[in-house]
Order: sequence, then C-alpha cells, then structure tokens
Amino acid sequence: MARLFGTDGVRGEANVELTPELAYRLGRAATLYFGENSETMPKILIGRDTRISGQMFEAALCAGICSAGGRAIIVGVIPTPAIAYLTKKKNANCGIVISASHNPFHDNGIKFFGGNGYKLPDSVEDELEEIVRKIEAGDDFPRSTGAKMGYIDYRHNYINEYKDFILSTCKERFDGMKIVLDCSNGAAYEVMPMVLNSLGADVIVLNNAPNGRNINDNCGSTHMDRIQKAVVGLGADFGIAHDGDADRCLCVDEKGNIIDGDHILVMCAKEMIAAGTLTHNTVVTTVMANIGFHKAIKELGGRAEITKVGDRYVLENMLANGYKLGGEQSGHIIFTDYNTTGDGPVTAIQVLSAVKRSGKKASELNEMMVSYPQLLVNVAVKTKEGWEENENIKAAIKAGEEKLGSDGRILVRPSGTEPLIRVMAEGPDQSQLDVICHEIADVVLKEQGAR
Repeated sequence: MARLFGTDGVRGEANVELTPELAYRLGRAATLYFGENSETMPKILIGRDTRISGQMFEAALCAGICSAGGRAIIVGVIPTPAIAYLTKKKNANCGIVISASHNPFHDNGIKFFGGNGYKLPDSVEDELEEIVRKIEAGDDFPRSTGAKMGYIDYRHNYINEYKDFILSTCKERFDGMKIVLDCSNGAAYEVMPMVLNSLGADVIVLNNAPNGRNINDNCGSTHMDRIQKAVVGLGADFGIAHDGDADRCLCVDEKGNIIDGDHILVMCAKEMIAAGTLTHNTVVTTVMANIGFHKAIKELGGRAEITKVGDRYVLENMLANGYKLGGEQSGHIIFTDYNTTGDGPVTAIQVLSAVKRSGKKASELNEMMVSYPQLLVNVAVKTKEGWEENENIKAAIKAGEEKLGSDGRILVRPSGTEPLIRVMAEGPDQSQLDVICHEIADVVLKEQGAR
C-alpha cells in the first residue's frame, strides 16, 4: 500500500483521491495522537486556502476532531505560515492546513504542524497513518460522549495577530513606494494588502477576488507574466507574487525582471552578512539552485549548503547547524529568526526592507546575481516508480550530460506532490538546453507512460 503522506502532507484531487471520509479519519487520528498525553482537551487549529473544496474538508476534519474529544479552532482563509506561527503561539496541540499550494483548484491537501510550529517528521506521519488505517479497517477507538465531546470555535480574528507578527519583523516603512501585489486569488488575499497598507506603501492589488475556482489560475507566483507587465506599465517600484497558500513568494524589480528564490536569497544574504547576522555566512539551498547563485554568494564572501529538493530538507539542515537563512528557487524562503516554515509575506517584507535600506533600485540588487539559462520540462506520467533504474532513461541522461560537458548540468527527479517527472538542464546555451531537455523528456514519457 502506498504511503498516505507525500512530501507535503496528504494530497489528491478533491473528492477523488482526497475524500471527506479520509479527512474525517485524519482529524480523528490527529486528535487521538496529539491528545494522548494531554491533560486538557486537545486543541487543533485549522486554516485553509480559497479552494471550493476547502469548506468540505474543514467540516470533515472538525467532525473527526470532535468525535475524538478535541477542540477544533477554525481560523478560516489564512496563509499556511500563519497556522505554523499561531499553532505555537496559542499552545495548540497541532495545526492543520487545508491546501494544495500551487496546484490547480480541483486538487486539495491536508498538512500538519506540531505544537512547536514545525512540519511533522516522517516518523510521526507514519504513526498518524497507522491510526488512520485502523480507523478505516473498523478497529475504531473509543468515542467521546457527554461533557467530554469535542466542539468547534471560530477565530478568524487570529488573522490580525498574524498581521501584527509580520509587521514586527520589519523596521522600515515604504511610504512613497508603489508596489504591485498578486495574491493568486488565494490565502494571502486578505492579510497582505493590510500589511503593505500599514507600512505606508501605495498598493495595487491583483487577483484578490477568490471564487473557489480561480486560485492559481494564470496568476500568482507560478504565472508571473501579468505582474511583470503591471509593474512596468504602472511605473511601480516593486512587485510581489504569492502562491495559493502564500508559503512562497517571488518578486519583480522595477524593470519587470523576476526576482526568484535564488535572487531573493542573495539579496537577503548580502544584508545579513553586512549586519553580521548570517551564521557562518552560510545560506542553505537545494540542488535546483542556479549556478549563478553559487557564484554570487561566493562573491559576497558567503557559502552555500546543498540539500535535496524540498523545504523540509532545507529546514532540517538549518536547524541541525544553526543557520538563519535558506530556501528554494521556487520562492520557499525560511528565516529561522522569524518563523518555523517558509513564509511568503515575511519574505516579501524582508526583500522590500533590503531594497529600502540599500538606497538602490530593486534591479540593482537583482543584478548582483546573473542567472544561467535553465530549462525545466514537466512530464506527466502514469507512474513515477522505477524510473531511476530504467536503462533507456539513464542512457538519455548520460547522452545529454555528454553534450553539455563541464559547462552545465542535468537533474531529473519526480515531483513529490504531482504525477510528474521533472527534467531540468542548465548551461550557457538556451537552444541546446531545449533540445537536450525534450530528448530526455520524450524517453521518460515513452518509458513511464503518458498520464
């Protein structure tokens, strides 16, 4: 039986792979697990993004929590990092986020944070899954009755505490700065305009009218064209784009150039190195980081630690070594001084602060790093199993590496959240990368099957 939890919680198409019945069992299992040694009624915070299926899963989770004698605190539509922050602040036993991040609206997911605000380790997810399987098999656990029965609280006002937390990380004001904000019709649509307005910015907001079906729909951090055009067309100083659950952030300089996660890390590292606050002058990143990132960090007098793809692996390295800054090219940026997970709103404010303190235009800071051409091809496959041992795929990768030589690299990996195998090539010649990537992708598609 396949593992229930993926790289970032339990995900699937809503009402197909991810059902309300499964959500009920997950809510019940979480309450039983996290409340086992609790002397009081276990308290579980629940937040969600704007997907049409979110309320259905919220209701199912609450039913599971209440059946096991827990207190379900519904925070409503709110960024994922807000639940991480609030779970710890409110001394909750755990936090749950209903979101599929950057995926299309018909997908959804359920992910957990422990009482310390961190995502759960694999071992705890395995224990939760074991309880879920027992409930599914009919080996049910005692149900709470009478005065011990669980109940639901509604606390959307907690969003103001998260807003105040974001503001507390900022020492600058942005009066006179024109900023374009793309909320991706997602979880940041309410809080981020409040934050930027509180800091004095002139804010033009895009995609902040969620209807349940338009989250991530040609907008946000995975579709940057519109915000790039808006920043240039409106003569803005800066652009900020979040994904559906706002745990990531990409930016745009005044010339319309994208400031991706690699560039964000360089800009923030420069500030922290100058201030003496970057532990061992080290930034943690993943194997996906651009070659230009490594050159830029070295020129700043810093160094990089490399992990597997995934913000959880970045965070593990940071916590193990006491590092303060890490993240991914996709815009998952972690500041351990501020939060326990990637926090899109906090990242946006830190980059804005770096621009403000520098006295320079955003494009000048963005140009500290020169990105090498990088091409990523996503191959939709029937199965991700066994691709690493496939001789034809290995031969295609080797042929591509021989064409690139020492001037570039190839990285092939499965997506942790979608039925995709990703083929990435990096080097000085974009046209060559296009040929190499698609040659490998064609072999992967043939060998692993089209979805």
